[in-house]
Amino acid sequence: MTKTRLYLITPPAIPDVDAFARELEAALKAGSVAALQIRLKDISDYDLINITKVIAPIAQNLGVAVLMNDRVQLVKSLKLDGAHIGQSDMPLKEARALLGKEAMIGVTCHNSRDLAMDAAEAGADYVAFGAFYPTTTKEVEHMADLETLNIWQETIEIPCVAIGGITAENARDVAEAGADFIAVSGAVWNHPEGAAAGVKALLAAIAG
Repeated sequence: MTKTRLYLITPPAIPDVDAFARELEAALKAGSVAALQIRLKDISDYDLINITKVIAPIAQNLGVAVLMNDRVQLVKSLKLDGAHIGQSDMPLKEARALLGKEAMIGVTCHNSRDLAMDAAEAGADYVAFGAFYPTTTKEVEHMADLETLNIWQETIEIPCVAIGGITAENARDVAEAGADFIAVSGAVWNHPEGAAAGVKALLAAIAG
């Protein structure tokens, strides 16, 4: 059994929070998920807070860490576990000062080991590489290669997350390349048989 774990990211939009809450609970009960990242870029803080108050407790009650994408200032008041920041978001040093040493903070590093090394040295809890495959969830500006995971795994202790276009068809390759976590969105939420089936398919693929 591989040590690679699943890291779930919300769909880009949640038009019906109650329906999504039911789907999320089913997905998280379908198998072991390490973390949930709330990634809702195009809504106000007000709407984001309201959605988070519904979905974060579902995940946390099931032992799943909940991280907020980008909007670091909301993490503490919503009692989340941490934040995920991109290269154009709040600097890691500021995020750490705001959230404290106990919070989990991950940093997007595209396909750059230099960016990842900088993040690791600055105290990131994990670094994220990607996209590894074409994805419709977000516009891809940077493509990553599996060798980046391999080299990182051999040289650095801080965990790495692989993100971008990962499905049940290619998840095994990514796991074998050295990803500690595989971050997925569309492969779960767009699964034809529902989100729970999407989680099961990915976990089966990772396990080989």
